[in-house]
Order: sequence, then structure tokens, then C-alpha cells
Amino acid sequence: MGVPILGVGLQFNPSLMDWFPFLDQPLDVLEILFDGMMAPLDGPGLMLPTMVDTMHEVAARFPLVGHSNYGGDFGFDALGSTPAVRRHVPLARAFGVPWVSNHCFYSDASWCDVWSSPLQFTRDEADRLAARARALQELYGVPLAHENAAYYRTCPGSDMQEEDFLARLVERAGTYLHLDLHNLYANAQNHGAVGYSIARFLDTIPLDRVTCIHMAGGRWLDNQYHDLHDTPVVEPVWDLLDDVLSRTRPGAVILEYETDALHRCDGVLDIPRSVDAILADLERARSAWDQAYGPGSRQTTCQEAA
Repeated sequence: MGVPILGVGLQFNPSLMDWFPFLDQPLDVLEILFDGMMAPLDGPGLMLPTMVDTMHEVAARFPLVGHSNYGGDFGFDALGSTPAVRRHVPLARAFGVPWVSNHCFYSDASWCDVWSSPLQFTRDEADRLAARARALQELYGVPLAHENAAYYRTCPGSDMQEEDFLARLVERAGTYLHLDLHNLYANAQNHGAVGYSIARFLDTIPLDRVTCIHMAGGRWLDNQYHDLHDTPVVEPVWDLLDDVLSRTRPGAVILEYETDALHRCDGVLDIPRSVDAILADLERARSAWDQAYGPGSRQTTCQEAA
């Protein structure tokens, strides 16, 4: 399986539509979250009725890729009973996405306990999850890429480094990686004292299996660094992007924002400033991409050239 080279885009967060003009941007790609548009599992529908018209408009304007947070891909329920199989697979087919990414943490029927529930980094668990991932990728019919998660504690029983675990997972499953650079940065802030190394991580994972890169911002709260997506992309993450783009060629770079507006350093919310900040991040990401691969290599610039 291969992935198309698209360029730079945004993760589509419908809760931001009241203030951020998604549909007016010349985006190379838009990442859609299946969790936020799928219909409940106890009903007959595939998509929330409130999302149907919006998604038709979005699909008409942008190339789309798919992302799953709460699919239960790496849970313990039977794979066929999970939201991933019952909702996300048919949604991926309906929108014709070229790849789907999933978040590397445990999840189940409850959404309240999944954030920052890291996988147990062991060989046996890598092999168990590889079997699920291989089967799920076959159902999607497109590459399935696993996103490295931000986490606050290492799962008890882990006896491998995260990067060794991910390398084993994709080798055994024949799947791919979705590289979240802000999650790498967050983990280095929270676990650097016990040996977490971004350089070792990037030197270990198979970079040629990276389909997509996530970029975001966050901040310190209560002596921990949080992947809140509520600030512009932090400066060290831009440095990581330049490094990774010099070493591999993903299908897309996606910026993530998840709040009513972005926080300034003083905690004040300012919507006009937030719009400007997102547009500035987009322009900087496009510049990084163009510097690495050439100014005519993105979806929109290819169309302009044609």
C-alpha cells in the first residue's frame, strides 16, 4: 500500500467552525475525526444527522484523510464489536480516505478512561495488537497508521522503550506510523528525567512508514506538560518538523487545535488573535514543506501549476 503526497492541512474540529473559517482556506488536506461524526452504536445510522450536510460540503472542497481516537483498535473487546469496525471502517469507505490513523492508547466502550492510557510496551502486547491492527487494516482497505501518544505515566509491566515497541508493532502488522511531534515533545518534558529521548525515538522508528505528521501546542499545568492543542505550535516542535522532513517524506502535515480559542501566555482567550495564530502556523508549515520538497509539491500548488 502507498499513500498520496498531499501537503499541509488542518484537523477538522467542528466545534471551531463558529469562529475559524475552515472552508475558506486553501488547504492541501483536511483530517476528519470519525469519532465526532459517527452515529451512536445503539442506533441504525452511520453518521450524526447534524454532521451530514457539513461533511458533504467539507468533502466537496478538500482531500480528506481519516483519524480515529476512540475506535477501540487497541482495546480488549472483540474487534468486530468496536466503533472502529462498526462505524469508522464504513465512514472511511464512504469518504474514500487514502489512509486512516489511530491513537496508540487503550480504549473500550467508555470514552472517559482513554486519554493518556498508554499501551503496555512489551513484546507480547506488541504481537497481540499487531494481529488486531493487521485485521483492521484489511477491513479498511487502506494504510492504517498508529499515532504515538502523549502519556503521563508508563503502563505497569512495560519492559521496552516506546520506539522499540512501535517498530515491532508495524513490522509484525505490516501497518504504518502517524508521527505526532508535539506528543514526542510532551513526553520528553514529562519523562526526560527518566531517559525519554526524542533523538533515540526518531532514530529507531521506521521513518519510511510514516504516513502523516501531527503538529500542535500545549502548556504546563500543575507541574506537568499537557498536549492540550490550545496554543500555537511550540517552537521546539518546528525544529523537529524540519528534522523529520529532511529524513522522510510523509503524505501530509496536519495542525491540530481543540479549544474555543487559543490561550496566550497569560491565559486570556482572544478569538481574532487565535485565527491569526492558526493562519501563521499554516503558513510556517507550508514554508517548511516547500523548503524540504519544493514549492510545487503540495496539493494546492500542484493544482496552481497545472
